[in-house]
Amino acid sequence: MELKKASRKQLKLKVALNGSSGSGKTTSALLIAYGLTNSWDKVAVIDTENRSSELYVGMKVNDLTIGEFNTIQISKPYSPEKYVQAIEMCLKENEIECIIIDSASHEWEGSGGVLDIHTTMTGNSFTNWGKLTPRHNKFIETIVNAPKHIIATFRSKSDYVMSEKNGKQVPEKVGLKAITREGVDYEFTLCFDIDIKHNAVASKDRTNLFMDKPDFVITSETGNILKQWSETGTEAINPMDEINKIKGLLDDCLTLEQLGITWTALNPEQKNLQGILEHKDKLKATLK
Repeated sequence: MELKKASRKQLKLKVALNGSSGSGKTTSALLIAYGLTNSWDKVAVIDTENRSSELYVGMKVNDLTIGEFNTIQISKPYSPEKYVQAIEMCLKENEIECIIIDSASHEWEGSGGVLDIHTTMTGNSFTNWGKLTPRHNKFIETIVNAPKHIIATFRSKSDYVMSEKNGKQVPEKVGLKAITREGVDYEFTLCFDIDIKHNAVASKDRTNLFMDKPDFVITSETGNILKQWSETGTEAINPMDEINKIKGLLDDCLTLEQLGITWTALNPEQKNLQGILEHKDKLKATLK
């Protein structure tokens, strides 16, 4: 445990794009990814939409032509473990700098996703959630701890409101809450809500670059702005270095009492790092 001055570190961005069908989530994700990397070869798309991302190759958006990026196709069942496996495949490729998950909503509400799995489980509903929550958390932790930029698109539940157009009331499609588990947005650096006219507004923004600003259409310049922000500050901490450091502290404990003291000294973020809790539990069983 150490008390020191706070300083902003370089980091890999975690961006969420929420919108209804037709709002332009995939296009926006690709444009941000290009702005972050300046190369389509450095972009990978985890595609759950039946290869729909490949339809954008060759599309011209303003002065930019979408090039040939890398893809991994995921089909049902959309289990959390399948998403984790796809992300880990991208992480092994050094040239990949930005991963797009399109769409992350399938992990929660798709066929074979968390909600679907829960409906097929027998026994006590509360107990069943106790089994499913760690699986979902593993998916989110993999995103948060990944040493690469990640952009996740989320479908929004659609609704219609009446708006005035040419003096008449006409129905207009709007996006509502993102389809995923409540509170997932807290894990992202930046969350954009995109409407059916492709206008984006920041609903959460730790960069403070877009919060309380007028709606705008996302372009590759959006990604370039985020790239400049993410690369300012002191050198980034590799998440795996932090994980290995904490595992080493736990491994040095020779008694359950020492393990308890060391665990109590960790902050909540350290305890939530990927695999730390599991490592602690295994060590605890050994010390018994």
